[in-house]
Amino acid sequence: MIKEFIATGKTVEDAVAAGAAELGRAVDKVSVEVLEEARKGILGIGASDAKVRVYIENTPSVIAEEFVQTLLKNIDIEAKVTVETEDEEGALISISGDNLGLLIGRHGDVLDSLQYLATLAANKKVDKFYRITIDIENYREKRAQTLKTLARRMSDKVLKYKKSFSLEPMNAYERRIIHSECQKIQGVTTYSIGDGTERKIVVTLEGKRK
Repeated sequence: MIKEFIATGKTVEDAVAAGAAELGRAVDKVSVEVLEEARKGILGIGASDAKVRVYIENTPSVIAEEFVQTLLKNIDIEAKVTVETEDEEGALISISGDNLGLLIGRHGDVLDSLQYLATLAANKKVDKFYRITIDIENYREKRAQTLKTLARRMSDKVLKYKKSFSLEPMNAYERRIIHSECQKIQGVTTYSIGDGTERKIVVTLEGKRK
C-alpha cells in the first residue's frame, strides 16, 4: 500500500483531495502536512499551486488492513480491502470482490479465522486491545438476520411442543445473537453446553433449565 503522496492543487483543499484519492482514502481518513501554500501572484505572474504531503499513519487499523491485503495477494485472491469505520476501540474492515465464498467458509468459519489473525496483527504493538471486525459483502448482517430468524423459529417450537431443542455448534458471536433474540420472547430461555468448537445453545421453556 502507498502510505504517502505529494499532491498539488489550486488550493490546499484541492491538493488534499487529490492526494487522498491517490491513497484510496476519504479526506477525513488521511493526515496532511502543508508543504507550500497556493500563491496567486501578480497578474498571474509568480502564481503557484499548493503542495501537500498526504499520508496514512501506521495505526492498528492500517496494520490490519495491510495484513489482509498481503494475505489475499499471497493466495491469489483479487479483492478490495477497505477500512469502513474506525475509532479508538476498533475498526471495521470490508472485503469486496467476486467469488469470495472461499473467504467466508461454512457459517463464516474462514472469515472468523481471518478476523482473528488480523486482530493479532493489529495488536502487536498496542497497550490496549484493539478490536478488528472483518466483513465480506455484508455477510455478517445477513448471517445475523438468519440467526435471529432461527432463534424465533426454535422458540416457537419450544413453546408449541413444551420441550427443549439444541442448535448446532456456534462461535461466541453467533451464540450471543441467539441468546439476545430469545430473551425478547416470553416463555423461553437459553443456555450453552459443550466446550470449544462444540459449544452450542439449548433453547428451553423458561424455568425448565436443567
